[in-house]
Amino acid sequence: MSANLTATMNGTQTSNCFNHEAKIIGMSIFHCLIFVVSLIGNITIGTVVFKTKSMQRPINFFIVNMAMSDLLFPIFQSPYIVININTGSWLIDGHLGQALCKLRPFFPNISGLVSVQSLVLIAVDRFGAVVFPLRSPLISSKQCRFFILATWIIGTVVHIPDLLTFKLVESPERLSCERKWKGTFGESFPFRNYGVPMLVVFWYFPLVLIATLYLAIFLKLKSQNIPGEESANARAQHLRREKNVLKMSIAIVSTFAVCWMPVTIRWLLLFYPLDSTMTVSCGFQHFAAVAVSLAHLNCAINPVICLIFSGNYRRRLKNLLGC
Repeated sequence: MSANLTATMNGTQTSNCFNHEAKIIGMSIFHCLIFVVSLIGNITIGTVVFKTKSMQRPINFFIVNMAMSDLLFPIFQSPYIVININTGSWLIDGHLGQALCKLRPFFPNISGLVSVQSLVLIAVDRFGAVVFPLRSPLISSKQCRFFILATWIIGTVVHIPDLLTFKLVESPERLSCERKWKGTFGESFPFRNYGVPMLVVFWYFPLVLIATLYLAIFLKLKSQNIPGEESANARAQHLRREKNVLKMSIAIVSTFAVCWMPVTIRWLLLFYPLDSTMTVSCGFQHFAAVAVSLAHLNCAINPVICLIFSGNYRRRLKNLLGC
């Protein structure tokens, strides 16, 4: 819902809150850097996996799925944010402007749902590999393709309302892209009735499920009981390998939770405000800006995590670069 969040970050109030030149320059530079790092980093991760047959396993495919979804954020969000904080207006009108107004929140919001579903699938894959090492994988390479396709289908269906409700709004001062929920669905179905269940089902519940699966994995590894390993050295190598993969997976999940939690908190405060003036205050606008920035930062951090925690990614990248 990061894209939905930024849709409400334009207008006079926001302009007044961000009229300091240093803030505007700083935010512009930050989002431009995120744009560049996200594109290079996520394309690199995808290239490494698809160019290396030995890395074409379910967990790496799910990581690539996240990487490809993370590309949607810099492409559709970063230019919009930089333009918005500098001009406070939507620049493109006509049919093209109307289409971009709808696609601008639609694709990044799909990205968020694809990412969280991918994290669940990674946790399930690791759970099967560690807790049931002698059984067939819970998610095979063939099933992996189906699950990846499902993440995109679910993300697309859930966010179809974005295509229906976001519209260009003209005023004497400016042109803006805004969500017009009541104009589409009326008073009988308020936006909160859509937003709150989505937060619970697609954000909070998956994170609880992921935490539960990783707790089970941690307890299993702590017991160091790996059936079928007769050699102590082989058992130690297996444990070390699984622990390294687990560290990378937990780092990705933890970073995702930290970066995205402020966005979900912001939406809960919008749905259930503490008072009538809170959401238009500069303090709330600054919190919203930080929340969006953290969500976008997550897109650039994931490739770095893979390279830091995985020797395989580092070695394969060096091979591709001819180092």
